Amino acid sequence: MTDQWSQPSIIYTWTDEAPMLATRSLLPIIEGFARRARVGIGTADISLAGRILAAFGLAPDDLSRLGALTQSPTATIIKLPNISASLPQLKAAIAELQAQGLEVPDYPDSPATQEEQRVRAAYDAVKGSAVNPVLREGNSDRRAPAAVKAHARSHPHRMGSWSADSGTRVATMGSGDFRHNERSTVLPADGVVSIRLRPADGGEPIVLRESLEVRAGDVLDAAFMSARALDAFLAEQVAAASREQLLLSVHLKATMMKVSDPLIFGHAVRAVLPGVLARHGGALERAGLRAEDGLAAIEAGLADLPQGEAIRAEIRDELAAGPRLSMVDSERGITGLHVPSDVIIDASMPAMIRSGGKMWGPDGSTHDTLAVIPDSSYAGVYSAVIDDCKAHGALDPSTMGTVPNVGLMARKAEEYGSHDKTFLIPADGTVEVVVTRGAGGGPGTVLVSHEVEAGDIWRACLTQEAPIRDWVRLAVARARATGAPAVFWLDPARGHDAVLAELVQRHLGELDTEGLDIRILDPVAATRLSLERARAGRDTISVTGNVLRDYLTDLFPIMELGTSAKMLSVVPLMNGGGLYETGAGGSAPKHVRQLLEENYLRWDSLGEFLALAEALRHAGEVSGNPRAAVLADALDAATTTLLEENRSPARRLGGLDNRGSHAWLALYWARELAAQDADAELAEAFGPIASQLEAANETIQAELIAVQGGPADIGGYYRPDEARADAVMRPSSALNAIIDAM
Repeated sequence: MTDQWSQPSIIYTWTDEAPMLATRSLLPIIEGFARRARVGIGTADISLAGRILAAFGLAPDDLSRLGALTQSPTATIIKLPNISASLPQLKAAIAELQAQGLEVPDYPDSPATQEEQRVRAAYDAVKGSAVNPVLREGNSDRRAPAAVKAHARSHPHRMGSWSADSGTRVATMGSGDFRHNERSTVLPADGVVSIRLRPADGGEPIVLRESLEVRAGDVLDAAFMSARALDAFLAEQVAAASREQLLLSVHLKATMMKVSDPLIFGHAVRAVLPGVLARHGGALERAGLRAEDGLAAIEAGLADLPQGEAIRAEIRDELAAGPRLSMVDSERGITGLHVPSDVIIDASMPAMIRSGGKMWGPDGSTHDTLAVIPDSSYAGVYSAVIDDCKAHGALDPSTMGTVPNVGLMARKAEEYGSHDKTFLIPADGTVEVVVTRGAGGGPGTVLVSHEVEAGDIWRACLTQEAPIRDWVRLAVARARATGAPAVFWLDPARGHDAVLAELVQRHLGELDTEGLDIRILDPVAATRLSLERARAGRDTISVTGNVLRDYLTDLFPIMELGTSAKMLSVVPLMNGGGLYETGAGGSAPKHVRQLLEENYLRWDSLGEFLALAEALRHAGEVSGNPRAAVLADALDAATTTLLEENRSPARRLGGLDNRGSHAWLALYWARELAAQDADAELAEAFGPIASQLEAANETIQAELIAVQGGPADIGGYYRPDEARADAVMRPSSALNAIIDAM
């Protein structure tokens, strides 16, 4: 973590892909403006490459330092989207770092020695959602700022049309999944528990987790997905997609749910290639080619097998004989089962809904789709939206209300905190959560248990009492501030949600809710209510758990605004600091590909502008620097102008891209600072800067347009060469001269 001064007011994170590239263009502007107001800007590298290097002592561990900082009441952190790495992404990053001469070890798929086990543990700590659980020491407040919502209404994005006879539907498990098998309890005392498997054959217990600390008031959940039920369900959906002539599309989150969902993804791959894997599964497994890594990894490794080309032909034939698969890239033949991290449910389902219930097929056209969401915990939400659109047509962005979210996520709440407590069951038996010490029971007391079979996926998670109380408080505060109803989305059929509903009622009784409309509804009913109100132009606050927070803050913003990147995401940290998140990064890989091919970055930094303004206000309050608030107010005004004058990045080459949008923001921001009367010295300081940017604007934009069209060399995907990446992202010498002089 680097400091602009010894104690920077704001920490800005270096992340990955398109957000990281955009930072190379935007951060120098931010630093220049902030310097004039004596606001210190520090940086922290939480990129995938940075985390890998830190894991092996080759770089500072910025993520751990940031995690410690979240406990400070003065913490002000701006967090951009980062890669939650699937295993193929992790291995690709390792290979790139090794090619750059950095001595990081290979990822051991089957660790045999103690050293290999140590390396595997280090990499597994980097894989998946490694960043968010460390930084999210508060609950989430995500909403569309008024200026953004007003702009969306006056400039509505295109929505695909829906037909009442659309064949698109959601398929989900009716039994045997996490939702139906979930059990939950509230722990009465502090203590330590362990997780063990008692084999059905009477052998010695297998310790899955030796020690897990728990606290009084923790909500402990345990659930499992039956592999037998999952395989039967997936086979049914493969047959149904063929029979109904629908695209088959599997929607998971193999990045955040880094243990369970890659395993489920592997089951889906096996479901579309049952013949090939029955005949050649052993040979593929011995070669390290696993269904969990996707079709792309399998196909890439076939060249090294003597029978590889014959297997490749069999794969092609079996896929052709089965249902058409939805495509990530029709031109390149990349299906949704090629890479586990390519189809992320919270981005893919809203995009399908926005497109009239259609996804891209192998023929390069869009078609009705069978959306397969194996676990039924939240599948009903998407099914309810699809049913609503079939009945009433697409929502109208020019008139629809907004659905902001208050999300329970602090301290690894709910499913996203389950990674280190999720296991592939090695043998038939009984999984038990057992008291080791305290926890309201004597040693050996079984708190939760499940009968399981080999291959099942079992998980547990903890949700602490303090975050739950803070979540309810934040929901009441937002309802009070907005006057909108606040709806807790809790499913009485789920063990966890039933327990949580009781706690919500208790904590609501501790707060002043006079005159507020606060309800508890199951997710399907809450979806229907929110859609009904949105179609009438009315707002409804969704108050949800961690996973639904992610899903809804893509689903509704993509319908309202066209993208979730335009949401303001504030995380009031429980110790008084502030974490400001800048939107979703699901489209980031496509944007990087376009930059490398055409030197054009379509990434929209609006989320960064919104987060920065809020961070400046917080930093000014905790540091006693009123100039930070002046910067924030001017930035908000500049952002409004940028939206009104359509200076956001265009979609296609030849238009304004991310770098050009930043240049316009700098001009508008300087103008606002020069014109404001809250701080005369700042106005005087920015008057000449505004004039310089005004005079050079035509030249700046011409320089930025001139570089478009050819390939761009940044020297690496996961760890670009700094000089080359800076040259690509700061190609205007006229703009650089003005900003650097600040």
